[in-house]
Amino acid sequence: MTDNGTKQRKVLAVVTNYGVEQDELVVPVEHLRGAGVQVDVAAVSMDDIATLVGDKDPGKSVRPDLTLDDADPTDYDLLLIPGGTLNADTLRLQSATTGIVRSFTDSGRPVAAICHGPWAVVEADVLTGKRLTSYASLRTDIRNAGGEWTDEPVVTDGSGGWTLITSRNPGDLEPFVQEIRTALAALA
Repeated sequence: MTDNGTKQRKVLAVVTNYGVEQDELVVPVEHLRGAGVQVDVAAVSMDDIATLVGDKDPGKSVRPDLTLDDADPTDYDLLLIPGGTLNADTLRLQSATTGIVRSFTDSGRPVAAICHGPWAVVEADVLTGKRLTSYASLRTDIRNAGGEWTDEPVVTDGSGGWTLITSRNPGDLEPFVQEIRTALAALA
């Protein structure tokens, strides 16, 4: 957000190369880039990212900017974790993902996760005491990880020294992206 001379903000989006929910990646990336934010998309490999619509129909192909292993999380102001069941389930098994999430939470930088994206935060074991939302099927995983699950379009929790922004599904993208913009503006 460069509106008032502040330094350009940088966002790191982390995904796998197959199964990310198209709009949960494309909409925030395009919106943030349109607002002057530098957004880098890190995937498992440099192969094109095959997105899906509704977890089943082929979506747009997206070219990653770098790999998860090459991403230096300290270069970024906010972490974006899109959902998609296949994407999120595979993403949480990548050791690089856990390290990236912990780098953000340990340093107090915000994390934004939508739909199944919070699985990566569950896997990083940093949810104790956090209030959040997600796709409804994650509620037991979130509770078991020490989080408090709620069914709301967007939840922002700044407790514990870092901010977590979460949403339930692509229908919540407008308030989700607005909360991301608010978090980035607060960093100025």
